[in-house]
Formats: sequence, C-alpha cells, structure tokens
Amino acid sequence: MPRFATPIVLLCVSLLFVPCASAQMAMTLQQCRDLAIANSKQSRIHDAELQAAEYTKRQARAAYLPALDFTGAYLYNQKNLSVISEDALLPVKTFDLASQSYQFDVVKNPATGMPVTVNGQPVPSQVALLPKDALTFDIHNVFAGALTLTQPVFMGGKIAALNKLADAGKEAAAALRDRADDEIIYGVDAAYWLVVSLKAKERLATSYVQLLDTLRYNVSRMLDEGIATKSDLLSVDVKLNQGNVDLTKVSNGLALARMSLAQKCGLPIDSPMLLADEDGEVAVGMADESLPPLDMLAVYERRNDLRALRAAVKASEAESSVALSTMLPNIALVGAYTFTTPNMFNGFENRVGGMFSVGVMASVPLWHWGGNYYKYKAAKTKSYIASLQVEDAKELIDLQVHQARFKMQEAIKTYRTCVDNTAKADENLRCATLAYREGVSTTDLVMEAQTAWLKAASEEIDSRIDVRLCHVYLDKVLGTLSAPPAE
Repeated sequence: MPRFATPIVLLCVSLLFVPCASAQMAMTLQQCRDLAIANSKQSRIHDAELQAAEYTKRQARAAYLPALDFTGAYLYNQKNLSVISEDALLPVKTFDLASQSYQFDVVKNPATGMPVTVNGQPVPSQVALLPKDALTFDIHNVFAGALTLTQPVFMGGKIAALNKLADAGKEAAAALRDRADDEIIYGVDAAYWLVVSLKAKERLATSYVQLLDTLRYNVSRMLDEGIATKSDLLSVDVKLNQGNVDLTKVSNGLALARMSLAQKCGLPIDSPMLLADEDGEVAVGMADESLPPLDMLAVYERRNDLRALRAAVKASEAESSVALSTMLPNIALVGAYTFTTPNMFNGFENRVGGMFSVGVMASVPLWHWGGNYYKYKAAKTKSYIASLQVEDAKELIDLQVHQARFKMQEAIKTYRTCVDNTAKADENLRCATLAYREGVSTTDLVMEAQTAWLKAASEEIDSRIDVRLCHVYLDKVLGTLSAPPAE
C-alpha cells in the first residue's frame, strides 16, 4: 500500500546493513517508528479491515445501479407429452343450404329419414382422423432461461442507509487503524528511550567504576605510605565490586532493551540496534513548565478512539434507517427476456424461442404484529446508547488530557531540580576529592560524595527520559502523536 512505501524501503536498507555492525548507520526514532508500523501484524490486520470496508462501500454504491441477472435451467423428462391417449375420429360439418349453416353430416335411415343413433348418439357419415402422433410432443430435453434487468426505484431509503452504514464502517476502520499505529508508536518510543537511558546509565556506571578505581589506586598508595588504613582500602574494594556488579546489570539490561526494540521494529532480536540519540546527552525537547492552552474541541476531532465512536453513532443511525425501510413499500422496474426450447409461441416447436417483458414490481408490508416497528425502536435505542458512549468518552478524554499535562509539568519540574542536584553533586565531589588529596578528608566522605554524584546523575538521566515519555504520552492523548514532527 502507498503508506508502506517508505517503511519498506527503510526495512530493506536496515536488513542490508544488519550483518555488518560496523557499516550500520544509527537509526533515528522516526525510522524505528516506520519499521515497527511496517512490520506490525496488527497494523496489517487493520489495513486489511480498512480495505474490506472500502469494498463494502463500493458494494453499497453498486446497489443504486440496475442489476443484470441470468437464470438458466435444464430438465430431462422420461416421457413425452401426449394430449390424447389414442387416435381420435372427429365428426365433420357440411353446409346446409336450407338452414344456411353448417350441420353435422350424419347417417340417416332411408326409410324414415331420421338419423341413425348408437347408444343415443347420432352416427356421423364422415369423420376426420386425428392421429395420436400428431398431438404427442417431445419434452425429453427442456431448456429454459431468463435474462433479467432490475432497477430499484424506491426501497424505503434502505440503499441510502446502507451506503451511510458503509461510509461509517470505513471511517471506523480508518480510526481504529490510526489508533493501533499510535499504540505501536508509543510502545516503540518507550523502548527507544529505554535504550537511550540505559546507554547513558552504562556510561555513568563506567565513569563511577573509573572513579572508584582511581580512588582505590590512591588509597593503595597511601596505605603503602602508612597514611591510610587497611579498612579504608577494603571499603573502597567493596564499593568497586558493587560498582562492577551494577555495571554488569546495566549492560545486560541494555542488551535486553536493544532486543526488545528490535522485536518491536520487526527485526531479528540479535540485530545490533544502534540509535542516533544514544551516544550524546539526552535532549529534553522542552524544559518550560508553561504548556500551550488547550483546545478540547480540536482534541476531540483528532482523537482516533473518539472518531471510531462517532462512526459507531453514524452506523447505528444508518441501521435505524435500514430498520425503518422494512416498514415502507419497495418499488422496482423489471425487464426480462425469457426463452425456452421447445417453445409454443408459434405452435409446438422444438427450437429456441423467447420474448421480452417489462413491468413494475412493488412490495408493501401490511401487518407483521409490530415486529418491524420493534426492530426500528431497538435500532434507535442502540443509536442513543452510542451517543451516550461518545459523551462519556469525551469526559474521560478531558480528564486524561489534564492528567497528562500535570504529569508533563511535574516531569519538567523534576528535571530542573535534578539538573540543579547534579551540578551540586559535581561540585560536592570535586570539593571532597580535593580535600582528600589535601589530607583533610576521609575515604568514606569521598565515597559518599561519589555515591551522591552517581545518584544525582542517574536521577537526571531518568528525569530527562521521563520528560521525553511524558511528552510522547501528552501527544498521544492530544491526538497529535501520528502527526509529522515540526521542522
């Protein structure tokens, strides 16, 4: 389909470079989104449903046009058709000059001049032979066919209602497809930023281990000089071992997060997913607590779930019209050409013969004990229920949008606080390290400063990712997640 052209190209390019990690280009967030949508089976299912809705719409449009049908039949009969059971003798009439009319010619008694009768019936003097074979018809093989053209004239509004129902079905299918794409994008974004977060934490854990390793070297030197104690060195070793364990956990979590992202993108889980945002500092995107004013009417128009519910309202109204059409008359024009063999249009002929016919067909419902009326009332009730569901969804969306905005503002405040904490933790670590070098601080204080620095830096990474995810969620509830990014 056209909307898959770009994602499929991206997929082919990505698969081309998968075997060679060194040659693979870093994937952007938009590329991951496109791959996930292109490879999602759910997205394909919704596309197929949308295509089916389009076919249903075309089917409904076709109901306005005349329908041309052909019906044919063949029948084999065991016996022929005979009008009489045996040869027949028919009396004939002759013209009587005296009566000036045709009279039966009968046998008369020469003595009396009266007609001779047998069993009370006069005996004709002349008869016409009507043989049985002349009235026996060959009907062993009978063919019949009809070519019928039907044009609806008035169907009680049923055809128009079915077209509205098909339009609503297509609109609902498109809304559900877009909603599924939003869910895919939201899931991919969460997996993408999780990889970026864990990559940043891996760098942070590596830096923390390096700090501890440097501290251990310094404590070891001081122990050799008798300035530090064995307990100081053991404390640093414990912290260093814990730091290495944490680094291993982060590295394993990063590998699993890459696998999860690859799976969501439809790639093999062992694909080396290199991301464009993982090597630098995580960009927050927005650090201002003030959000643009809300236009809930525009939000209602953009929300795909609400679009699907509005389409359901239209569909229920169309179903009400369909139910109403069952109580109204149906009128159609009918034209047909029928043919049979044998035929009797010009005597009995054992060949094809046919004729044209044109007429009007009407069907008027009279009495169904209220069945059609109750069907209509049930459809109207379903329409009312669908409209209530739309109003209920609007209230929930209103609450959801305000909740997302509060979360966004909270995430921005947390981020700004974490940035300030990180700066103070950096300064604290610098002062503690300098004091330790000058001999006016202890190893425990340095490790506490390092731990505080690690915690502050980790929380800053989490706050940056949280701002990103809250922004994505806000776009999702505002209905702008699938919109192209602003330049």
